[in-house]
Amino acid sequence: MALHAAAGICVVAVLPGVAGGLLAAALILLGAAAAWSRALLGAAGSVRGVELDGPAIALKLASGERIVAELSERRYVTRFVVALSFRRPRRTLLVTRDMLAPDSFRALRLWALWGKVPGVAAKQLPA
Repeated sequence: MALHAAAGICVVAVLPGVAGGLLAAALILLGAAAAWSRALLGAAGSVRGVELDGPAIALKLASGERIVAELSERRYVTRFVVALSFRRPRRTLLVTRDMLAPDSFRALRLWALWGKVPGVAAKQLPA
C-alpha cells in the first residue's frame, strides 16, 4: 500500500490539479483493495484452512465454501515454507512455518513431498 501511496504522490507532483488528485486517490484506493484481498486475506476467495485426505486436498475459503483442489506437480518444500500450485482452481498456496503449529506444518511438508499424512500403524495404537 505504501508503494501505491508513493505512486499517488508522484502523480500529484507531475500532474497537479484535480486530474492528478483523482488519479492519486484512485492509486491509493487500488493499493488498499490489493492489500485487503491479497495481503490481509480479506477476500471471500482467500484460503482459511487446508484439509489433507490421502492424496486429495480440500481448501476452506473465507466465504465458508469448501473446494476440492487438484494439485499440480510443481511444489516447493523447505524447512520454512511450503508452496503448492493447483491446477483447479488455478492458484498457488504459500504456507510459512509460523502460520501453523509445528506438528501441523510438519504434516503438511510430508504430505507435499510424499502425498500421505504420517500415521501410526494399527499394531502400534494403544488398546
